Amino acid sequence: MADPSIKLQISTLPNKPGVYQYYDKDEQLLYIGKAKNLKKRVASYFTKQHDNGKTRVLVKKIAKVRHIVVANETDALLLENNLIKKYQPRYNVLLKDDKTYPWICIKKERFPRVFSTRKLIRDGSEYYGPFTNMRTVHTLLELIRGLYPLRTCNYDLSEEKIKAGKYKVCLEYHLGNCLGPCEARQTEDAYNQDIQAIRNIIKGNFKASLKDFKAQMKQYSEDLMFEDAQRIKEKIEVLENYQAKSTIVNPKITNVDVFTILSDESYAYINYLQISFGSIIRSHTLEIKKKLDETDEDLLQLGIIEIRQRFESNAKEVYLSIPLSLGEKVKVHVPQAGDKKRLVELSLRNAKYYKLERLKQAKIVDPDRHTNRIMTQMQSDLRLSEEPRHIECFDNSNIQGTHPVAACVVFRDGKPSKKEYRKFNIKTVEGPDDYASMEEVVYRRYKRMLDEEQPLPQLIIIDGGKGQLSSALKSLEKLDLRGKIAIVGIAKRLEELFYPDDPIPLYLDKKSETLKIIQQLRNEAHRFGISFHRDKRSKDALNSALTTIPGIGEKTVVELLSQFKSVKRISEAEFEELEAVIGASRARKVVEHFKQIQ
Repeated sequence: MADPSIKLQISTLPNKPGVYQYYDKDEQLLYIGKAKNLKKRVASYFTKQHDNGKTRVLVKKIAKVRHIVVANETDALLLENNLIKKYQPRYNVLLKDDKTYPWICIKKERFPRVFSTRKLIRDGSEYYGPFTNMRTVHTLLELIRGLYPLRTCNYDLSEEKIKAGKYKVCLEYHLGNCLGPCEARQTEDAYNQDIQAIRNIIKGNFKASLKDFKAQMKQYSEDLMFEDAQRIKEKIEVLENYQAKSTIVNPKITNVDVFTILSDESYAYINYLQISFGSIIRSHTLEIKKKLDETDEDLLQLGIIEIRQRFESNAKEVYLSIPLSLGEKVKVHVPQAGDKKRLVELSLRNAKYYKLERLKQAKIVDPDRHTNRIMTQMQSDLRLSEEPRHIECFDNSNIQGTHPVAACVVFRDGKPSKKEYRKFNIKTVEGPDDYASMEEVVYRRYKRMLDEEQPLPQLIIIDGGKGQLSSALKSLEKLDLRGKIAIVGIAKRLEELFYPDDPIPLYLDKKSETLKIIQQLRNEAHRFGISFHRDKRSKDALNSALTTIPGIGEKTVVELLSQFKSVKRISEAEFEELEAVIGASRARKVVEHFKQIQ
């Protein structure tokens, strides 16, 4: 139940869109959220049961609720984003970006220069970007300079100074990289035509430039200026090659933002593609660390506002992977087929690759984060009440119905703990009976752990289906452990996971890390059990073949096998060969034994 003072505060909230802020008793800001209806949204925190532990803690700490009413949902989204970045409350996802992204600047001056910069100077110059990596900027600038000769000097090319002959052409002119506007060898109109073409190229629109170049090439050919025609042809090829690489969808799709989200228990990855004239002119992935039990919808909505602000996007159309409202001014689509659908799929692949890269880096740089993420994921996937930091897996081995044994392998934090592996000889079961054998070893394992007051595992995995699981449960019941340790059985064929008292198996995603760890546990238990079984069979075979010879002990058997390598070679050896290893008396006994059984 909510505190009476909180109830009073909620009762005075308006049924309007806005942003709410939660404070604790010390006036510390805890959380900022948005709402279509402030009263309903805030009241829901105190009237419903929260599954997420952090949310329950947050609600207990709330002592004061403040709010800001806005005109519509879009304004609420923008205000929430700005307040979170400004105050960074403890229970909100982190929205911060320390990067200074590169831009392409077309300087406001006569005969404008075109260059890359990380500083935005509000002097009327044009800035295109920001770009998410410098490589894209270099590629674009290299393309532009290869197509259009531009000046690189920082001279003040005013009309008066050029007429006065203040400047002389430099090396760039003689190399053909500049057409010499400083000596009036290129007109301002001609230079500005090139600048307009450059604007189009940066925006991803190559159509006008290609049309102009093709007209120039045709004119040079008609005027029999074949060297100039060839030079223009090479520029056309460079531009068409760049266009072919960058255009990935229908060129009619222009000024569109694409957003998709991929998330796990701890992090969300939001990918952004900016599309212009069928080309991707920007790609960026935002990683968000979850604080509460945020939904993909809430995180994507927040991420979209943040990214569009960061990259100054004003696209009126947005393609998404999940349905979402972004206010009245933005048209939202969740494409189902065609080029638009392919764009969303491409964005999802980018988010996936980014996530995989981050996971690889985390595994190397921050192994604790990697482990914590996997444990949280396993807890969620397997519907456990706590993280399975300590897991034990059992497997029976009785190949050809002989020498029944069992193995128990132990994983801690998702990794094998080989020093804790245990082998079991089956003592109370006659013949090959997997169910009874499983019941015996599970009982012995946890009876001993209870007697020695060892900490019990959070999860037991039984290699087998419902029968083996039921047998293991009987042992847990005898020890009064049923319900105190989570236990599942894994069937060998279809990777089905069986739970006690649930007839319907659980199927995990074949690529999930949870299933991979369970498979690794099962395979490790099988390998360990098989190796123990083989050792036992070999020892029993050795005992039956040699140690049954009267007067021949284990030490003699070891000496013989060290020399002759097998029982067969011992049986075929001459008396003198045996005598040289174990002496005449014992050699005679071995020879006589094998003569009798031949």
